[in-house]
Amino acid sequence: MTNAKDHSTLTAWEEGVDDATYRLLVESVRDYAIFLLDEDGYIRSWNKGAERIKGYKAGDIVGRHFSVFYPQDRIDQGWPDHELAEARSKGRFEDEGWRLRKDGSQFWANLVLTRIDHPNGELRGFAKITRDLTDRRRIHALEDEGRRLTTFLAMLGHELRNPLAPIANAVAIMQSESIESESLRFCRDVIGRQVAHMTRLVDDLLDVSRITSGKISLELSVLDLREVLGNAMETIEPEARQRGHVLRIQLADEPVWVCGDRARLLQVFSNLLNNAVKFTPAGGVITASMRHDNAHAEVSVRDNGPGIPVDRLEEVFGLFVQGQAHSAQAPGGLGLGLSLVQQLVALHGGEVSAFSTGEAGKGVEFVVRLSTVTEPAQNAMVESRRAPAQPRHILIVDDNRDAADSLQRLLQQWGYRSSMVFDGRSAMDAIHVTRFDAVILDVGLPDIDGLEVARRLRSELQDPPPFIALTGYGQDSDRQASREAGIGVHLTKPLLEGEIEQALHGLFGADD
Repeated sequence: MTNAKDHSTLTAWEEGVDDATYRLLVESVRDYAIFLLDEDGYIRSWNKGAERIKGYKAGDIVGRHFSVFYPQDRIDQGWPDHELAEARSKGRFEDEGWRLRKDGSQFWANLVLTRIDHPNGELRGFAKITRDLTDRRRIHALEDEGRRLTTFLAMLGHELRNPLAPIANAVAIMQSESIESESLRFCRDVIGRQVAHMTRLVDDLLDVSRITSGKISLELSVLDLREVLGNAMETIEPEARQRGHVLRIQLADEPVWVCGDRARLLQVFSNLLNNAVKFTPAGGVITASMRHDNAHAEVSVRDNGPGIPVDRLEEVFGLFVQGQAHSAQAPGGLGLGLSLVQQLVALHGGEVSAFSTGEAGKGVEFVVRLSTVTEPAQNAMVESRRAPAQPRHILIVDDNRDAADSLQRLLQQWGYRSSMVFDGRSAMDAIHVTRFDAVILDVGLPDIDGLEVARRLRSELQDPPPFIALTGYGQDSDRQASREAGIGVHLTKPLLEGEIEQALHGLFGADD
């Protein structure tokens, strides 16, 4: 096959086809490559869209065979000739695949090749329309990858949370009892700190997935920012004390009211303080301070560690970016904390900035800026949980026996009666026989999942017990599935301190 045909041999073919208006219309199209081929596949016309997409000027390409746009492996397979044969026999051929530009780069093309006939029915040539779908394909690929990543993270979170739950419960039991051995107390405290650290890592992974997919929602209320910052300082105090750090906090003299999600703002300041603790050498100073006016509040978290090089300040909020990542002193981690801080602050309508000279000992300062609101008319007081006045009977349903055993011990310490079963069918049988005051129900059961157990019992019983879902699945879609199954409370493993107590108190109220 030759790769060019003399222009003079095509003049007659061209006559009678080109209408001035039609040519003007085709020439004006820039988003599509539109050109004509003769019966052998040689290019006869070329529009601006073809020039933009493929990179050839009309004078460079007219008269050449259209196989020039195909990668060599497709030419070796005879694909250009196959396209012509299909369009010749069926009148039309459509395909998607990689094609070549003049500079040799590839793009993902959608093409339609249509047969053009003379009035007497004889083949006159072909019209070819090509679209560049490279960006669309890349977006679809990213969306597919994002969906797969979200699914993977949800499964990973579930699998990690299941073993963490009984460990956290066991630590809580040990912390509630007096241990004389100093070595055992040391081991208990180490386990407790590391479980908390692993739980934060799992939560960070899932939060990144939720935020990037737009599936995170804030539970907004008017709150005093001083309390949130104070609580955040309390959370990092044990680790800071262990490292010999000096903690300083400077709060406003009067309440600083903002509209926000208490748990998420606590996460913001805890992440910033944790970051300071990790990167500040032993004996360093970490300071959290506040300033505010009638419109805005600013919270500063500052340390005197090694700081951040000035040329890296713009990237510190990126996903999986770690400070001093290539340093032997790098403390490790997933590099998610600061990215979560930025995204959560943005969801609150605020902004966060980083300041550092990069000089050792001068550290780094992060400043969170939020809008303030007027003082609320009333502040709801959170009642502390009281021990139940009468023993409530709780059914624990979990196929992880360590998780069930450790949770049962906690409930017994709090004054509850409790029973255990380890699969969905046993749970249904037990609830049909015994009237339980509440059911703590794992969702991922081996036979009948917890959601189906709740649905069936709600349809079979006139007065079913209230359900608390306790699961490793913590996506918003998982919470919605629990609500649709009639489960009023959805808790994720491992439980935060006091979380199950608060859920039970919410069910039983003043009777406890």
